[in-house]
Amino acid sequence: MIPLLEVDALQVVYPGPRDLWGRSRNTVNAVNGVSLTVAPGEALGLVGESGCGKTTLGRAILRLVEASSGRVLFQGEDWLQLSPSELRGRRRHAQMIFQDPNSSLNPRLTVGASLGEALEIHHLANGRAGRLARIRELLAWVGLPEGSEKRYPHEFSGGQRQRIGIARALAVEPKLIVCDEPVSALDVSVQAQIVNLLQELQGARRLAYLFISHDLAVVEHLCARIAVMYLGRLVEVGPARDVCRTPAHPYTQALVSAVPQLHSDGVPRIQLRGDPPSPVTPPSGCPFHPRCPVAEARCRTERPLLRVIGQDRQVACHLAV
Repeated sequence: MIPLLEVDALQVVYPGPRDLWGRSRNTVNAVNGVSLTVAPGEALGLVGESGCGKTTLGRAILRLVEASSGRVLFQGEDWLQLSPSELRGRRRHAQMIFQDPNSSLNPRLTVGASLGEALEIHHLANGRAGRLARIRELLAWVGLPEGSEKRYPHEFSGGQRQRIGIARALAVEPKLIVCDEPVSALDVSVQAQIVNLLQELQGARRLAYLFISHDLAVVEHLCARIAVMYLGRLVEVGPARDVCRTPAHPYTQALVSAVPQLHSDGVPRIQLRGDPPSPVTPPSGCPFHPRCPVAEARCRTERPLLRVIGQDRQVACHLAV
């Protein structure tokens, strides 16, 4: 199957402060050579600790931040080579659901006005009556009560505001939605409602998701595949069930071990040493070796590349089999 989205060796570098001669020092490799694919209608989960580069990767794919190098192929077309005017016409095909619905919605606009802007810009509704009918249809899809289009964002709960964000992303009939931790700020019961809604919409609209999260339980429920990110690089990619049940990379094993459980299964918990290293001065060799409980001498000098192990599994670890 031809991928809907193909990211090839994507790199995002943030320059540090400049010295007296105008030279930048202490650059940060927020995304460091990431390659991944998303098929039409597929949900790919992207997990990792805070600061690993997940959100930057999602924003770089949509060109909300500019990549330093690499390629982002959407239906075979490199979006990084498009001019601003060319990109504007393609934006409706790939949308984003932001983590914080409070900051992503304009408090001065009613919900109807927020959704209507997108419809008007992309000419997706005929006239005022057609636009209003489409807005009401979108709000019904995401489970909001009748008349919601007349209200302002502050009149809704956090879960309802996130539903508005989902409706706004759906308004332009996208093929891909980048979900940037869309349930992390919500109560557990509301999280389940939003995840179920996303799952229903995926089946009904054949949407593809890049679902960014730090919650492995949510990602395993929603996604067919999982990519694990550490310090700007992918360290493991594979089917969701395999990654969560039989993780191959020591970092993935630590993430799975950190998931809270109601009952002990008798398996010892993995506790990582220290904090993640600074992306300004990353360690040599494997970036995870300073915290890895099984690191060997080779891990300190030679950086492992993603390699295939088993069926549909990729792992960046010298010791994985």
